[in-house]
Amino acid sequence: MELEKLIEVRRNLHQIPELGFEEEKTQTFLLDYIKQLPQEALTVETWRTGIFVKVEGKRGEKTIGYRADIDGLPLNEETGFDFRSLHQGRMHACGHDFHMTIALGALTRLASDPADHHVVFLFQPAEEGPGGAEPMLQADFLKQHKPDTIFGLHIAPELPVGSVSTKPGLLFANTSELFIDFKGVGGHAAFPHMAKDMVVAGSSFVTHLQQIVARRLDPLDSAVITIGKMEAGTVQNIIAQEARLEGTIRTLTPESMDQVKSDIEKLAKGFEISNDCHISIHYGSNYYQVFNDKEAVQSFKHTVDSSSYEFKEASMAMTGEDFGYMLKEIPGFMFWLGVDSEAGLHQSALNPKEEALLVGVNLVEAHMRGL
Repeated sequence: MELEKLIEVRRNLHQIPELGFEEEKTQTFLLDYIKQLPQEALTVETWRTGIFVKVEGKRGEKTIGYRADIDGLPLNEETGFDFRSLHQGRMHACGHDFHMTIALGALTRLASDPADHHVVFLFQPAEEGPGGAEPMLQADFLKQHKPDTIFGLHIAPELPVGSVSTKPGLLFANTSELFIDFKGVGGHAAFPHMAKDMVVAGSSFVTHLQQIVARRLDPLDSAVITIGKMEAGTVQNIIAQEARLEGTIRTLTPESMDQVKSDIEKLAKGFEISNDCHISIHYGSNYYQVFNDKEAVQSFKHTVDSSSYEFKEASMAMTGEDFGYMLKEIPGFMFWLGVDSEAGLHQSALNPKEEALLVGVNLVEAHMRGL
């Protein structure tokens, strides 16, 4: 499968981004493509809107897993491409169209000429939310064909095409969504003493949240609490009865995540008393850290060093990825694939260089055959 065909597949997928567990068109496209491949070595099974594909190995002494996420983001595309998203308010702004295409490219080659070992491709829904990796691990298919090792990639806009990057140990942080709802008593702006103002309560809560990282965690540890959205009130002369904060928590250890959440809940109890209101907290999607197996990374580095591509040591990042749940159960790794885009991940103008598709396929296939 050469670059021209990879570009065609990627552009078709780019036009049909769908949100988590709604990837029906995407699943149909993938299944239709897979049906065109030689079937002798393939076993295909769907799981919700995702797909498992097993390629029977020539010797089959072990099983290698490869995961590609398939969902898009709730974002209006602003690229101007003639193959831009056909779904209003939806975009493949995190590169999952690249991830799927690279997986299909490697699968195409293995279907015609299997590797020595079994390979299981996991086309996983809902990475962006509410999280598909953890429940996918419980699928009967994966229990019957559980990989001995697993890997996956993520595009990296800041890296040049032809380069990849990863590291042993912690690569991505533990993450959690954060939703905090305040409920007080509304009233006329001229009579604040007769109301319980949730604009004041919510605004003050935001500033106090930062004290958790600054004063509750070990200075040698790292964490981030970001409130990215705040909603309160209806018009300028009515005291707000309700307020809502939406944000995210990022930590380098699961223990720090537990501590941050506990401290947020303690802070909320104090605010309920001091502001005479009710506060409810919901954590939404939670993603486990991406922790790369040392030996798996070293093996991949050998694959890259044996190629014409460049390996770069990565740094830890506070980004989140639900692939971490898979690495919690199965040793393996994730790596960054350079795509050289001026716009970054989750941006409406993301424009990965399509030459990187072939780089990804070549390295993924080479690593599968070399294990």
